[in-house]
Amino acid sequence: MYHFHQDKETYFRIQYLNSKNSILPFNKDYVPLNASTRVMEIGSAEGGNLKPFAEAGCQCTGIEPSSSRIKLAKKFLDKEVQKGQISFINKNIYDVSPIDLEEVYDFIFLKDVLEHVHNQEEMLTRLKEFLKPDGKIFFGFPSWYMPFGGHQQMCYNKFLARLPYFHLLPMGIYRKILNWFNKHEKQNEGLIEIKETGISIQKFEKILKTENYRIIKKQFYFIPPIYYYKFSLKTRKLYSFIGNIPYFRELFITSAYYLIERM
Repeated sequence: MYHFHQDKETYFRIQYLNSKNSILPFNKDYVPLNASTRVMEIGSAEGGNLKPFAEAGCQCTGIEPSSSRIKLAKKFLDKEVQKGQISFINKNIYDVSPIDLEEVYDFIFLKDVLEHVHNQEEMLTRLKEFLKPDGKIFFGFPSWYMPFGGHQQMCYNKFLARLPYFHLLPMGIYRKILNWFNKHEKQNEGLIEIKETGISIQKFEKILKTENYRIIKKQFYFIPPIYYYKFSLKTRKLYSFIGNIPYFRELFITSAYYLIERM
């Protein structure tokens, strides 16, 4: 596990910088950024991703099931919360009703969240309830088949944290390796859950078609933007000739950005 995973203030700043310099620019040509824009983030964590949208004048809502992360978000974004520009709801999105929110949204986004969600088809159906007719949704997530698609970089064990592709082993073997080397039962349960929910690019695009969504824009990364703030690595887009090869490209897509809308 890297130091920034435990230093929540540092991680908040990483979220903020990546959102300001990557997520917001990716979407700005299709999403108006002003006081009339309603933005929702699902899995908002400490709130760093929302801060740039608040700075742009948008009215923001964060949905986050972890009460401890909500507490930190309210601390880090105290000024925005006090002004009523950002609000947080401490619930799972499946437990939130559009009636409770009393509004629908121009822009909904999920950054490094979809790969943690059980039944992604249901999630894509559910999002329509919160979206304005001309609203847009952004997803940023790693391909399951990329070197660290199992989020093993989170492991307390330094060897496993740097071991690529071992999450692709059969579940029985994977579970044993975690139990042998990574002596943290709770974390291992989370990593096993990610193995159950990790999503490929092929599966995601298939779900979009099934749920009647249109892809407005997409970008695949070999080195994602957030790695600059985590590891000082320069962002590298995946070469298009690799990105256009189904299945094979999955091995190299460390992050996929998608902007979608309903058909």
